[in-house]
Amino acid sequence: MLNIRFRFKPIHYSICLGLLVLVLVVTPARAKLPVLPSSPPPQGVLLAQSEPFSLLEQGRNFYEGGRFTEAIALWQQAAHLISNPVQRALIFSYLSNAYQELGQWQEAETAIQESLRLLQAQGDRAVLAQVLNTQGSLQLAKGQTEAAFETWKQAEAAYIASGDRVGQWGSIMNQAQALQALGLYRRAKTTLEQLNAQLQTLPDFPLKVSGLRSLGVTLQVVGDLAESQQVLEQSLAIAQRLNLGAEANASLFSLANTLRALNQPQAALEAYQTVAQTATHPLTQAQAQLNQLSLLAETEPTAISQPLMTQIQDNLGKLPPSRAAIYSQINFARTLLQLQQPVDKIQPILSQATAQARQLQDARAESYAIGQQGYLAQQMQQWPLAEQQTQQALAIAQTSHADNLIARWQGQLGQIWQQQGKLAQATVAYGEAVKILQSLRQDLVAINPEVQFSFRDNVEPIYRQLVGLLLNENSTQAQLRQAREVIESLQLAELDNFFREACVDIQPQSIEQLDPQAAVIYPIILPDRLAAILSLPGKPLSYYAVPGTAAEIEQTFEQFLESLNRFFSNSERLRLAQQIYQWLIQPIQAELIANYTQTLVFVLDGTMRNLPMAALHDGQQYLIEQYQIAIAPGLKLLVPANLSLRQQPVKMLAGGLTQARQGFSALPAVEAEIAQITTQIPAQVFLDREFTETRLQHQLQHASFEVVHLATHGQFSSNADSTFILAWDRKIPVKRFEEILRFRQQTNPNPIELLVLSACQTATGDKQAALGLAGVAVRSGARSTLATLWPVQDESTAELMSEFYHNLLRQNTKAEALRQAQLALLKQPRYAHPYYWAPFILVGNWL
Repeated sequence: MLNIRFRFKPIHYSICLGLLVLVLVVTPARAKLPVLPSSPPPQGVLLAQSEPFSLLEQGRNFYEGGRFTEAIALWQQAAHLISNPVQRALIFSYLSNAYQELGQWQEAETAIQESLRLLQAQGDRAVLAQVLNTQGSLQLAKGQTEAAFETWKQAEAAYIASGDRVGQWGSIMNQAQALQALGLYRRAKTTLEQLNAQLQTLPDFPLKVSGLRSLGVTLQVVGDLAESQQVLEQSLAIAQRLNLGAEANASLFSLANTLRALNQPQAALEAYQTVAQTATHPLTQAQAQLNQLSLLAETEPTAISQPLMTQIQDNLGKLPPSRAAIYSQINFARTLLQLQQPVDKIQPILSQATAQARQLQDARAESYAIGQQGYLAQQMQQWPLAEQQTQQALAIAQTSHADNLIARWQGQLGQIWQQQGKLAQATVAYGEAVKILQSLRQDLVAINPEVQFSFRDNVEPIYRQLVGLLLNENSTQAQLRQAREVIESLQLAELDNFFREACVDIQPQSIEQLDPQAAVIYPIILPDRLAAILSLPGKPLSYYAVPGTAAEIEQTFEQFLESLNRFFSNSERLRLAQQIYQWLIQPIQAELIANYTQTLVFVLDGTMRNLPMAALHDGQQYLIEQYQIAIAPGLKLLVPANLSLRQQPVKMLAGGLTQARQGFSALPAVEAEIAQITTQIPAQVFLDREFTETRLQHQLQHASFEVVHLATHGQFSSNADSTFILAWDRKIPVKRFEEILRFRQQTNPNPIELLVLSACQTATGDKQAALGLAGVAVRSGARSTLATLWPVQDESTAELMSEFYHNLLRQNTKAEALRQAQLALLKQPRYAHPYYWAPFILVGNWL
């Protein structure tokens, strides 16, 4: 479902009015143009009533209303009538902005170069700063991110020289956006936090309201939701104290979007309702009502009233043609389709949106409107029409270089062809969509694209559909290799989406380079089957599958996970364990034996990540009795092996909690666990009150440890905000935990060999919870991570950990050391149940 959201684009500021503006619109937030400098007035020019300045003002109104072609026409007329070089420079800067909105990059480049040429001999730093801001936005749009960053640094210097603090802050925010686009998220966040600190020192006045709102929106886009909420609430409170109605509505709308992202639907609904009731502009009313409607459609469709839909339609009918109006109409149509409203109510809305886009000569809006008509035809199974409209939308998007729209329409075209049985054409379309999605990694997570992607609804299915078409009994080796590549890319995309950052290092490796006695199994859940690819060193890839719907397969996985409870029937648990063994292992058992395989490496998909592969059963033995087992998010993401743990001496940092803390139960055996371990490995130990975030950070930054062992509560979730490690003083969120570990690498280039999280668990009821575990493993920078899928009795954990380190120091691989420790528990009657030994999994490099 497409939701109305802000897109944080490069910001421009008013020189004279001192207003920081991030416009509230459905389409990407459009920078408000600076007014022409009017003090002192140029000789011989009347600024107030002259025809050129009337043209300029009309053009500004068109631009702010999303009518870019009309704005361009008026500004071109004004440029012919004004001779003052400074004013002409700003006009050409205006033109560049409008051309950028239309995706006319060559015209935008020509206009900005003319603007800079006119300013060469003028020495007007204030206007130069504005023009540089525009040039930076153009460079960013064209993918010249480093150049954009440097240009915005120059703009900042020019603003400082002209004494414009507002413009200076705007340039800093633009630099932060460039850093995000480069994947330098920690630098971007630091930059924004420094800016926020400056704003906090200012008294309450309108600039502070809008500045905090812009920062809050940025934080929401990059996924720092709790901080976004705090900043936006402050912006709203100041606006209310100053009686700034429109500003308060804008901040409340942004806050509602953040609350929605925080999964607080009731609070978000109330905020949208307040904005809709108090807004005086039909566009603002319609946007708030549309978000209210789409949120209700997701959470409480039965609560939607006909009067609400009527009000939205009435408000949309009052809007003059603009990109904002077009996108609002498309949003409305999408929600009506989701609510299964009659087609004859939806089609006129999309037809009007298309007509308005053509009237405005707005190619991107036209592509989006026509593509949505194709989507409607697809839902009605009107295949020729759906194909025609989607291809038309794709052609327009390609002409406009709108990559995010190209990816959407290629994916939609793939679906249409697949549904008609045109599988070869569908494969090509999906392949093109995946290529573009991979190139858009940073845009998808760091900057809301022009058409908001939902990862689960719009991105992930394209990967799965492509894999499904590539895999069949007649697949060639080229198709199998491509399918494996797509599966690994999906794993990477899921981690990007989890962290809302596209900065996971990619280091392509082959299984032959890693371990000649390992086999890599890539299972993936497809709509009609559980498919798998087997990769053996030096051998062709092989494919096998089990028929069944995704829902049936996932239900079996969930039942197996439930059966691992100690109080569940043993016979039922073994039945399910054997069923999954027959799916994943039995078809390839002969190949594994022939290849002398010792280690099975699983690249798990979806709900399978929550399952302990060690507990699969062949009717005689558990899988752990036959093989070493490791989990990898893909060979691309593995850190190369280092054999330092098989050499003495090894140093450890060990910390944890034994006492109940922050609502979590005590772990009394943790002290014994660490005591047993430290008899084998020299360790710096800090427990309970000493185990704080600050102390952990200090220890990691000022000493070198090969092993970091943390025996404390923690939770892995599919939501990064709900993934944490518990310290004495607070929950350490996964992003903060990653920052601590990553910062260590700036002073110590050697990565942590082994990170052990011995009392953590996956979030209850979260089918994708182990995605958080994979995220911690990959983003910590550790070569290997040993963690638990569910909370285990701490006495048995202590025994397993002691046995693990004992085996590890006897020259075993990490996977074999874990296997021997699990077998040691399995052989004891009191710990023989998989509940005690199965949840321990090794993620990352198994050597």
